[in-house]
Order: sequence, then structure tokens, then C-alpha cells
Amino acid sequence: MALEDHLLTESRNPLTTGIDAAGALGIVEIMNDEDVKVVEAVRAEAANVAKAVEWTAERFRRGGRLIYVGAGTSGRLGVLDASECPPTFSTPPEMVVGLIAGGQAALTRSIEGAEDHAEIGAAEIADMGVTDRDIVVGIASSGRTPYVLGAVREARKRGAATVGIACNRPSLLGDEVDLDVALLVGPEVISGSTRLKSGTATKMVLNMITTGAMILIGKTLGNRMIDFTPVNEKLRIRARRMLRELAEVDDDRAVELLAACGGRLKTALVAQLAEVGPEEADALLAANGGQVRRAVAAKTGASRL
Repeated sequence: MALEDHLLTESRNPLTTGIDAAGALGIVEIMNDEDVKVVEAVRAEAANVAKAVEWTAERFRRGGRLIYVGAGTSGRLGVLDASECPPTFSTPPEMVVGLIAGGQAALTRSIEGAEDHAEIGAAEIADMGVTDRDIVVGIASSGRTPYVLGAVREARKRGAATVGIACNRPSLLGDEVDLDVALLVGPEVISGSTRLKSGTATKMVLNMITTGAMILIGKTLGNRMIDFTPVNEKLRIRARRMLRELAEVDDDRAVELLAACGGRLKTALVAQLAEVGPEEADALLAANGGQVRRAVAAKTGASRL
């Protein structure tokens, strides 16, 4: 019996065998019923996902990187999540990186055989100069993609933290990493089409890893994104509005604060709330993990937020 015959992601779903005769509404309802299972599969791995969030935040604090590695849909999801971090959290593009088997061309078309070479995955990790300051997250729904396995093996040799995200357990990937996240969503609506439930579950977890880590390093205040530099009119308006609401100042004062702080909203917030200049505000942020509440409390004895 072939290895694929034992994989949950390759098994046949008994609940969708008649989907081709269901009509458009029936197809949608069947798929929606199956997608409900995704949320519970992710919830079942909450503790492991939380650990991945903490490990990622810790690497970011040390100046390290989060590196996603995957092939096909898994690789594209990693690249997508990485590419959304700079516009969302004002991070440098090298802070969260997505590697995909076959390179950039594989983002829009299948590159035959690209995922079958463990040595290429290992070489790409080596070329990036991965160290113990970094965290490498291998993504493979099957849990056995050679490109991903080669990458995480090389990353571990170099002292990086490694996480595996698969939709099977046990898996080869789970055996190779420090932390195994297994999203057991069950057989796909269309057998083996892991861009469906497996892809949805993976996207949810990647959202949690980056968003959770960014929150932990102070990129947000409450549920607001505050670590950005207003480089266009939309962001300038947003920054002024947040200053008015959070620091209880008028618009003229908001404009004045942002100008004095080089447009840095976090600095402006601390400067106003802690009643300090921009340089001291930056120093307070640096000494308090980038957290506005902690920086203000360190100066005033109260968060004022």
C-alpha cells in the first residue's frame, strides 16, 4: 500500500460523493458544512499555535526573522502572509519572508517537480544565512514535501526554531520540527484538493502567528494598528484621528505632535501621554518592548489608556 493511502488529506470524503449532482446551491451548502470543521480543527491546536506565536515574537525581539517554507498552495499561502506584513504592520520586508518551491514563477503556475528536491529547500535556507535568531515554519498539508523537509532540517542544524504545519498526524514533517501543528480537517470536499479545507485552516493559523506576534511586540494598541508612519493622506488622517481619540487632543495638537515625532504615531502617543519629548518617548518604548501602555506607565505610574 502506498504512503498516500494512509494520508488523511488524500482519503475520500463519504459526505461529498454526490457533490457533482447537487447543483450550485447544494455544492455551496456541502462545502460550507465541511468548512465548519476547519474552525474546530484549528481550535484543537490552539496551544501549539500559541507557542508558535510566542516563539515568533521572541525571535522578532532579538532582531530575527520568521521564514515560511512551502510548495504549491502551502507555499503561496506563506508568501501571501509574509507580503501582507509590511503594509499592515510597517515591518521591513526581510522580517517575514515566504519561500516557495520553484521561486516567484510558482506563485502563478505549477512548477513541475519543484517540491521534490530536499536539497533545494536546504540550500535556500543556507543562502538566507538562517541562525538561531530566526524561526522557520514549514508548511505542507501532506506533511511529507521533500522541499519543506530539507528546509527545516537545515534550519535546525543552524539552531533556528522550527515549526511544522501539516494536516496529517503523524507526519514526516512533524518528526523533523521542534513544534508540530497538525490541522486535522479531514478528507477534502474534492479528494486531495488541499487548497480547500487544508488551505483554509493553514491560512487561519498563519494569520494567528503573524498577527499574534505583532501584537506581542507592540504593533497594536488594543485592536488598533498604531505602528505605522503616515506616508499618504489616508494614513495621515488615520494617525491624527487616533491621536485625537487616544490622547484626547484636538486636531491642531495632533498635527503638531506627528510633525515633532517624525510622523511616528507610537512616539507621538507616548510623548503626549507621558508628557515627554520625542527622544525620551522613543527611549521609553525601547525599554518597554515597544508597548505604549507599558512605556507610559513606566513614566507616569499609570497607563492612562
